[in-house]
Amino acid sequence: MRHLPHQKPLPVREFRASRRRRARIAAGGLAVGALAAGLLSGPSASAQPDPSAPLTTMSVKSPPGGANVRVLVFYGSAAGEESPVVNAGIEAIEKIGQSGPAAQRFTITATDDASVFTNATKMGRFNSVVFLTGGGDVLDPDQEAGLEAYMEAGGGFVGIHDAARAEPYSDWFTGLVGARPAASSPTAVQRATVEVGDRQHPATKDLPVQWKRPDQWLNWVKNPSGDVHTVARVRESTYKPGDSANGADHPVSWCRDYDGGRSFYTGMGGTTSSYDEVDFRDHLRGALLWTTRLVRADCKATINGNYKAERLTAPNQPGQSDQIGEPHGLVTAPDGRVLYIGRGGADSSQPVVTDWNDPDVGKGKGQIHVYDPKTKKVTLAGELTVFGNKGGGDELIKVEEGLLGIELDPKFEQNGWVYLHYTPHSRLDRDKQMAERRVSRFTLDLATNKLDLSSEKVLLKWPVQVHSCCHAGGGMAWDSQGNLYIATGDNNSSGFSDGYSGNNPQPNYKGVSFADARRTAGNTNNLNGKILRIHPEADGTYTLPEGNLFTGKETAEGGGKTRGEIYVMGVRNPARISVDKKTDTLYAGWVGPDAGEPSTTWGPAKYDTFAVITKASNRGWPYCMGNKQPYRDRNLPDPTKPLGWYDCDHPKNESPNNDGLVNLPPVTGNNIWYSPQGGAPDYPRDANGIPSYKKEEATYLLPWLKGGGQAAMDGPVYRYDASVTDAGQWPSYWDGKWFVGDFYDSTQPRNAVITDPATHGEGSIPIHSESLKKIIPTGNDGIKNLMDWKFGPDGALYVLDYGRGFFTSDSKSALWKVTYTGGGPTPAADQLARKG
Repeated sequence: MRHLPHQKPLPVREFRASRRRRARIAAGGLAVGALAAGLLSGPSASAQPDPSAPLTTMSVKSPPGGANVRVLVFYGSAAGEESPVVNAGIEAIEKIGQSGPAAQRFTITATDDASVFTNATKMGRFNSVVFLTGGGDVLDPDQEAGLEAYMEAGGGFVGIHDAARAEPYSDWFTGLVGARPAASSPTAVQRATVEVGDRQHPATKDLPVQWKRPDQWLNWVKNPSGDVHTVARVRESTYKPGDSANGADHPVSWCRDYDGGRSFYTGMGGTTSSYDEVDFRDHLRGALLWTTRLVRADCKATINGNYKAERLTAPNQPGQSDQIGEPHGLVTAPDGRVLYIGRGGADSSQPVVTDWNDPDVGKGKGQIHVYDPKTKKVTLAGELTVFGNKGGGDELIKVEEGLLGIELDPKFEQNGWVYLHYTPHSRLDRDKQMAERRVSRFTLDLATNKLDLSSEKVLLKWPVQVHSCCHAGGGMAWDSQGNLYIATGDNNSSGFSDGYSGNNPQPNYKGVSFADARRTAGNTNNLNGKILRIHPEADGTYTLPEGNLFTGKETAEGGGKTRGEIYVMGVRNPARISVDKKTDTLYAGWVGPDAGEPSTTWGPAKYDTFAVITKASNRGWPYCMGNKQPYRDRNLPDPTKPLGWYDCDHPKNESPNNDGLVNLPPVTGNNIWYSPQGGAPDYPRDANGIPSYKKEEATYLLPWLKGGGQAAMDGPVYRYDASVTDAGQWPSYWDGKWFVGDFYDSTQPRNAVITDPATHGEGSIPIHSESLKKIIPTGNDGIKNLMDWKFGPDGALYVLDYGRGFFTSDSKSALWKVTYTGGGPTPAADQLARKG
């Protein structure tokens, strides 16, 4: 610290003057005498506001403070006591200001004299104000008006812990700090895990994503998420939050641009030991760098009001599909066009043929539409005649086949090639009730947006049973090496195993089982229930890349029992997959079975699943779910009687319907699973590793998740592109975050998550999550039934809303666009305190 003239340096506590009159100057700045003669004088704050008192009108230069960066630390308390936490906080902020790069250093003045806020000249010297106050009314009306004028001029504010209890009668101050503590917040110091979700803000970018530390954790009367930009949350499962707990979304540090200035608040710092922590000091340093205008930062990215959701397509004309078919998938082109498909369900006014004796049974139109952002017009590019229109009903009537997936060639701008995953009606065998699934390449006329149906090149085809519904899958995605991933469903009925493992070998139609997923998803020689990986060639054929799960040439068990196209086996109904081209990591989600509760006899309840897939693997279905939770085997002669539990590490396919290998690759655990009871249910396990499956013994590892009616819809990993100039681009805050969602919008997920790259390929659960439900609006007039979502080259999010009925389109079926409207980082580049 800078010494008093001709004196030895004094200890910190001796250097302060008496209460209400003391000031403090940090080293590297002004000498004490420069301000001590009157900088901080005036009456103390009143204990209660006086409604009749005139408000002081201040004129603070805009923005306050200059290149000689100064910070005012205010520690006044209505209780008239100085906390040891205050002393620790002041000392820590002093050291923060004196350390680090020279261009980021600053000096501080510490005072408990609130009269400083009524002196415009003096306030104009400070780049930022820190409140280390206790609770209560610490400012009179004039002083609060002065602080407000300071913020309006572009000042900075940092509130620490009990600062959220200050000025309890002031709505403006509530907005400044962002939230108020619940009266019943726990008072004990507890060790907890802080999830640091903002990986770019200077206050958090260098902190661990999972930050374990002790503190006094406050609960909030009203959760500020969505009104502020939350940079860190505390994980309530790691401590005892008490009766006023906030739940899975419990903000602990946040910021926002407020009333012309910049406000940062942290609920941490409630203990003296906090200020000795290197990480906590780094947290405060980043907050101060932003609020003092030494650096710019984005404190707008998660504020709900900074996003706009716009419906792009109008309802169809009566009896037509001029705008949209039965929504089933979308893809964005490099020039901004959006191509989206309709599965095959007709407008509700159109006939539906369900009689297998009728040659037109299930005949529908798989439609491809193109939305052009330049003209804001929709073109019906083409229609494929598909097997996929039998309406609703039970599983022996309805069908989920049709036009299932779409992707564009990596050189689409040059060649116009479009890849479609579909079930052609012309290949239907009505006698055996079998169909053909295929992936074909077509050419789109880039000038007219019309698809040339005669240009079809069939890359890949395989048989599917269509006697019984369901689980067709359909998603497709490219990696950076030109490999095409194709997601296929298990082509299996849900109705013959009470909603548990789809492993009933008994029912069949003309020799083909339709209720045993061991015939499909669990079979190494069958392309259903898989994620395939092929390398399309220019002539319409494909080759097999290295690193798939099988080569197709394995000699085990007599040979001829594997397919080389299989990259992932053991998935149930993967409607959506995505590839992060920065890492070439595959992301997938699939819909689970129908059991509403776990069974001690048969195994887990229905789990909808999301997985990060870094290598070829077996994801478990129908043997294991979630984090390797096994089902019970069943087989002939009596499938109603349970046999042994499956071994997830050494699964065997002993179904009479299996024509692949008996000995299967070990199961890899999945990252996200959820049931009607909650997110990532887990159970105590016995000596053999078998979970108890007793509902009352479950723990829920992902409390932000909740199921019920559920249908997982995998989303993209967002990648920010600094070269994009479109104002609607989502901010870089979201870069690297994985979007996971559900068809339904009530309690189901619509979240952005962070996973640990070191362990996520082995099934580790996400380490941070935040809700997108207010950004991607839910409800009947919003995006209620999320069918697909992808970012476009403009950085906006495009979303398909399925509509409100099933197996048809309706007036709510629509393509939407969600854009960011919050603007760039603050402060403006020309208002930084120090240039260069």
